[in-house]
Amino acid sequence: MSYGDFAWRTSRLYLAPLTKLLTRARAYGLDRIPLTGGCVLAINHLHWIDIAVLGAQSPRNINYVAKAEVSGVPLAGEYLMWHGTITVRRGESDREAVRRMREYAAAGRAIGLFVEGTRQKTGRPGKALPGAAMVAIQEDVPVVPIAVYGTQYWRIGNFAPCTIAVGEPLRFEGVPKGGRSYREATAEIERRINVLFDWLAGVHAQDRPRGLTPPL
Repeated sequence: MSYGDFAWRTSRLYLAPLTKLLTRARAYGLDRIPLTGGCVLAINHLHWIDIAVLGAQSPRNINYVAKAEVSGVPLAGEYLMWHGTITVRRGESDREAVRRMREYAAAGRAIGLFVEGTRQKTGRPGKALPGAAMVAIQEDVPVVPIAVYGTQYWRIGNFAPCTIAVGEPLRFEGVPKGGRSYREATAEIERRINVLFDWLAGVHAQDRPRGLTPPL
């Protein structure tokens, strides 16, 4: 099984600096991302550039989750697969998708999961799906809520500033496996992401001062 670590080491040499330059990327709360062990990074999704903005600043290599169709996109698809992207085929059950993510979590990987399942066109986070909660509860790993802000305005050439805020890891020890638990945990993950997103909106209004600590 290839986790894409060699590709990540390579990308950090050239793609990370380029991403930071083109998006004026800034991050708050990066120290909240566990440096070891399995975890799920639960992220809102506004633009394809979200992948690069978080990846360029994350202290860990990320195994993103993407629909299998992405692997067929010329050049971009191959590039993502090289980085250890977990592909999920359309039409397959959530159980199969979660099974594959659980394998990575059990192996100590950081899984990057865009919680809405697709990009949001409203300019703010949408309704979260239960995948992140299911993996976290079944494998007893933390969920790290992460909000991405500014990418809804970013376009090639406009250099709109893009920012991430990382919340405190959520643990669900002792929570029983089952639909009700997954729904309740998902609602909390969604709430945390929205709190972080709204906080970032205020931070952008202040021209993104450094040294701030995101809310829990």
